[in-house]
Amino acid sequence: MFEIFGITSAGTQMIILFFVLMALRLPVAFALGLSAMYAMWQIGFGLDLVGDLIVAGITRFSLLAIPFFILAGVLMGSLGIAERMIRFFRILVGRLPGGMGIVGTVVCLFWGAVSGSGPASVAAIGPMIIKGMEDDGYDRAFAAGLVVTGAAFSIVIPPSIGLVIYGVIAETSISRLFIAAIIPGVFMALTMVAVLPFARRDNAPASSPSLLALSPDPYADLSRGRALWQSFRDSFWGLLTPVVILGGIYSGIFTPTEAAIVATVYALAVGALAYRTLTLARLYESLGIAAASSAVVMLIVAYASLFGWVVTVDNLVGTYSGALLGMTDQAWLILLVIMVILLVAGMFMDPITVMFIALPIFLPVARSLGWDPVWFGVLVMVNLAIGLITPPVGINLYVAANVTKLRIESVARGAMPFLVAALLGITVVAAVPQMSLFLVEWLR
Repeated sequence: MFEIFGITSAGTQMIILFFVLMALRLPVAFALGLSAMYAMWQIGFGLDLVGDLIVAGITRFSLLAIPFFILAGVLMGSLGIAERMIRFFRILVGRLPGGMGIVGTVVCLFWGAVSGSGPASVAAIGPMIIKGMEDDGYDRAFAAGLVVTGAAFSIVIPPSIGLVIYGVIAETSISRLFIAAIIPGVFMALTMVAVLPFARRDNAPASSPSLLALSPDPYADLSRGRALWQSFRDSFWGLLTPVVILGGIYSGIFTPTEAAIVATVYALAVGALAYRTLTLARLYESLGIAAASSAVVMLIVAYASLFGWVVTVDNLVGTYSGALLGMTDQAWLILLVIMVILLVAGMFMDPITVMFIALPIFLPVARSLGWDPVWFGVLVMVNLAIGLITPPVGINLYVAANVTKLRIESVARGAMPFLVAALLGITVVAAVPQMSLFLVEWLR
């Protein structure tokens, strides 16, 4: 049917068909699989290869990090670890100008990094953060904008499932990617905090009398110093999570994949021994939630392996990367085109899907231009994070609209200041590769 329009390449037909199926609201995984199988049929390969290609695509040791990091994030929520951390940060910085906004930024980034999903983070902790910010006098739409932005940038903060996927596709060290993402991730968080002083706050109290939409505040009758100390003691094991995970990776005790298992075991140990909140019912519920979330991601990975196979066999990599390199001899202009494509794609699809489709084409371009694959990976993550909050169809915006019962237009308006700051931030990350590579080279 595509020959009518002069489109003879099976790979190009596959890409067009994929977007048509997406427009028909077919789930992403099935849109990938059906379009890839159509292209395989067009090329002349038998569909008996499908099973072998799917198995080859998902039987990679590094991909085990995905379900275990997701399970660790779910457990931290269901066992009360996240609640204790939010209380601590609320008491620590709640009296500062924009205090609850800072708390929201820190918690969203930390939580999303562990859970591995920006939209899931908006749904899980968004109501708590937004309620606390409203108590501090922030506009509800602005609070929602902060949550969607913080949850989006969590895919940059290690341990990041997005960086794991990039490392697998690019055959690049995941540990180096984690290290490289630290400074850019913190920098993007600071761009969010820089927006807070410009927020309109109505009747903002000196300090919020309530503490989020949680259970009654156990520190209400204590002085601030004693409350801070007690909340630190209560949240200590949760706050130690990134130290255990990242410290173990960077010290060489375990790999990033093994770190996901360590994170899960650590969350179980804290819930069972330190907080005594682990029950069979909560464990069963957490396993169900994590299994469902992991299945969605792994199904995309499985069918994306078919998609990537067609891209390779039909030489789309050579065709499209050659066309991109032939546009201009200015590297910065090619980078700008890549960033715009990723940004637009990130508005419509989740980051994992975008990477499986776009990276096989963009990585050869990056290598031919001499770009460091680690820096390029961090830049890709930041770019895709911005896509999650870009109107009109940023995925995080829709989740926040559902959580807050606001119109999507209101949430998008609240996120706009953060979007502007993020665009300025990614310009710096792109222009200063050393920001990403400094720690990598220092720790080498």
